[in-house]
Amino acid sequence: MSRQKRKKLSTVRQKKVVELLNNLFSSGFHLAEIIDFLKRSALLEEVYVDRMKEELSTGKPFSDIMASLGFSDNVVTQLSLAELHGNLSLSLSKIEEYLENISKIKKKLVEVATYPFILFVFLIFIMLGLRNYLLPQLDRQNIATQIISNLPQLFLGSLGVVFVLLAIGFYWFQKSSKIAVFRLLARLPFLGAFIQTYLTAYYAREWGNMIGQGLELSQIFQIMQGQRSAMFQEIGKDLEVALQNGQEFSQRVKTYPFFKKELGLMIEYGEVKSKLGCELEVYAQKTWETFFKRVHQAMNVIQPLVFVFVALMIVLLYAAMLLPIYQNMEVQL
Repeated sequence: MSRQKRKKLSTVRQKKVVELLNNLFSSGFHLAEIIDFLKRSALLEEVYVDRMKEELSTGKPFSDIMASLGFSDNVVTQLSLAELHGNLSLSLSKIEEYLENISKIKKKLVEVATYPFILFVFLIFIMLGLRNYLLPQLDRQNIATQIISNLPQLFLGSLGVVFVLLAIGFYWFQKSSKIAVFRLLARLPFLGAFIQTYLTAYYAREWGNMIGQGLELSQIFQIMQGQRSAMFQEIGKDLEVALQNGQEFSQRVKTYPFFKKELGLMIEYGEVKSKLGCELEVYAQKTWETFFKRVHQAMNVIQPLVFVFVALMIVLLYAAMLLPIYQNMEVQL
């Protein structure tokens, strides 16, 4: 069971569980009744129900129970905050919508990557076959022949370099300050805009929920430091220090390059009107819509570009294969 505890659930699976729990909470069930109902109805696998029952019996909060089932830290943080601001049902609905959009994006990514990947594997086998059976019969001094001969090594070598760079990047991400990491990532062309929009929507919603429930900023920053997300903890600590030094919330938020500039202005304007919580929630909803719209637009652009690239590789492969054959025919004539 400890292995099950460490394993993360897929996004689709998380979405289905959240949807089920949201329906039961909305119907008036409390957590103990939900667990009994799930046990009898078999709507959720027994291993998950047993884990929920075990965690509940030890007095664990709902967010910790979800963490033990394998929910992502992102979702667990949202649930933990929902327990504090007291609007769990609304938060579950928003989490369900969020997971639905994330699962659509992941599905689209798989669709974009699968077919080109299969073609790349097919091309590698073709190049290996050409190198072993066709090239020995052709002139080794021909440039096209040399290109075909070295393409498999070049491709596999490039793939190895990419994996090494990804491993180094992952290690750097794990060991570095998350604020420093996202300061850098937010400045990247193309990717930076998506990071800004995502983080702005995420934090605007959570801050809006907590402020709307009447929590003071000092309380919110303390709560943030107690969450699972390292980024949440660091921002909470940084904001608390800024508040103690007399810097306003809106002014400190404006210094973070991974937030959109509008967020700081929205906070400043909302504080003046004393409707900050409500305005942040509305702004967060609009920003989420913008984020997912941009992601889908990017997917629609990337997919044809990938196919064009693969098509060019195939054309170049055939050109490199046929050119030495024609040259040999000319020499023989």
